[in-house]
Amino acid sequence: MALMLKTPTWVTTPSQVVDSDLMTTIFAHFDRACNQLALDDGLRAILRQPERELTVALPIMRDDETISVYTGYRVQHSSARGLCQGGLRFHPSINLEEVRALAMLMTFKCAVANLPFGGAKGGVVVDPASLSAGERRRLTRRYAAMILPILGGKRDILAPDINTNEQTMAWIVDTISMLQDQAMPEIATGKPITLYGSPGRKEATGRGIAIAAVEMLGRQGCDPRAVGSRAGLWQGWLVCR
Repeated sequence: MALMLKTPTWVTTPSQVVDSDLMTTIFAHFDRACNQLALDDGLRAILRQPERELTVALPIMRDDETISVYTGYRVQHSSARGLCQGGLRFHPSINLEEVRALAMLMTFKCAVANLPFGGAKGGVVVDPASLSAGERRRLTRRYAAMILPILGGKRDILAPDINTNEQTMAWIVDTISMLQDQAMPEIATGKPITLYGSPGRKEATGRGIAIAAVEMLGRQGCDPRAVGSRAGLWQGWLVCR
């Protein structure tokens, strides 16, 4: 039986007001680092802008049979050190400027840690709390299909971020694998263990924060057990150990 579509009730659009504070801060730190390193002006110019940006329209069928169209982004800042990698976030206030800034930060983080990766970032302008589980699944699959031309296990891989998780990554892996007619678990990290995910990936961010906080306190000559007792820092550290 043919599906009768109702008139769309609303359409999301990117924010018209771009908050440039994050990018301004990044550029300030970037310029200071470049001055310290006496970096060539040409290299500075290359690193100040992303290699590639993709903006996509994401129409999905809602549970009430209306159609809503969302906006998605994927920015690849630099592949000079290796394939790009970075998270995907769902948030109502995300915009292209913020995605650019976060992709740039990912490039620098990988370089500082001496990891053979470049930086990327993705975002979808949506409040995920306004979607049902089925709508989130359809939106994720549509996003994966639309950015497929710039993805690849040796080109750009996705990861969980704000309002996305291992289920999101599982939907992406499944979608890309179907479209490519082959299993492609390498297209995303942060997947479930049953889809070749990495043990410890889910806890890695919290563990890293605990380790960094304890190391910082140690350098300041403070006892983490005394300083962090009320905040649970020491207990968290013991769990990580």
